[in-house]
Amino acid sequence: MTTTLSIHHRTIYHYHRPVLLGAHRLMLRPRESRELRLNALTVSIEPPAAVTWAHDVSGNAVATATFQNLTDHLSIDSLAEIDLDAVEWPVFDVAASAIAYPFVYSADEWTDLGALATPQYDDPGGRLRAWSQAFVRGASTDTLALLKDLNAGVTAWISYQERDDEGTQTPVQTLKRGWGSCRDMAVLLVEAVRILGFGARIVSGYMHNPTLEATGSGGAGSTHAWAEVYVPGAGWITFDPTNRSVGGANLIPVAVGRTIQQVMPVTGSFVGMNDAFDFMSVEVEVRDRSPALPVPFGAS
Repeated sequence: MTTTLSIHHRTIYHYHRPVLLGAHRLMLRPRESRELRLNALTVSIEPPAAVTWAHDVSGNAVATATFQNLTDHLSIDSLAEIDLDAVEWPVFDVAASAIAYPFVYSADEWTDLGALATPQYDDPGGRLRAWSQAFVRGASTDTLALLKDLNAGVTAWISYQERDDEGTQTPVQTLKRGWGSCRDMAVLLVEAVRILGFGARIVSGYMHNPTLEATGSGGAGSTHAWAEVYVPGAGWITFDPTNRSVGGANLIPVAVGRTIQQVMPVTGSFVGMNDAFDFMSVEVEVRDRSPALPVPFGAS
């Protein structure tokens, strides 16, 4: 069933005194696919900026905003409307060659996956490798079952903790501490499956949480981070370790990348005194705009 959603995302920066803003990189345009159609998008920036659009190496739509005048604030306001048609319980048509793990990607797949199948973090002592390999049940393991176990294992080992500060923990830090944000959990899962030889990528976007039951959202919607793993035949499979979920029925992807730093919604710089920065705030609202279903004749 198709759901029409509106996504309002506002980021505000305040400075104690006027600063000169450097170029800002914005990733706010929902990533269209067979399951997601973008109906409208507006991005408003104050102070006024020159905005150019391009696609990066991963096919994400990236806006670059450049400024000319000094300012004591920056407001970036985006409003999108999408149609989301992702099934809640997807069935994955895994290729026969990849049903059991370990399997071998084709030469073309391995070449194209490249760095997406290469671990990105140091693992002193092999703690993360040992943790990842513990989910492999034998010489031949069902591939989907292994990935689902790893996805659930992140939540079993790591307690969710919202973090407003910038940056992301390394996977080993997250394992040692036993807690992390959605982006920490996504990075842990991606690095764990890469250690096992899978191609995987980080996804950033929004979560629609109308029942307020999902973890990682303070309301009906929020920014969110999760993972995608490439399995031959099935393609890119969505895993949200924060909520132990598989598939993207309530997820709205905006950007995919090799690292979490490549998919941040807003990044930029300013030139000013060391104490010029005051504070930043982020507000996200995801609302269901689907037409009301007609009431059957005679129903009350």
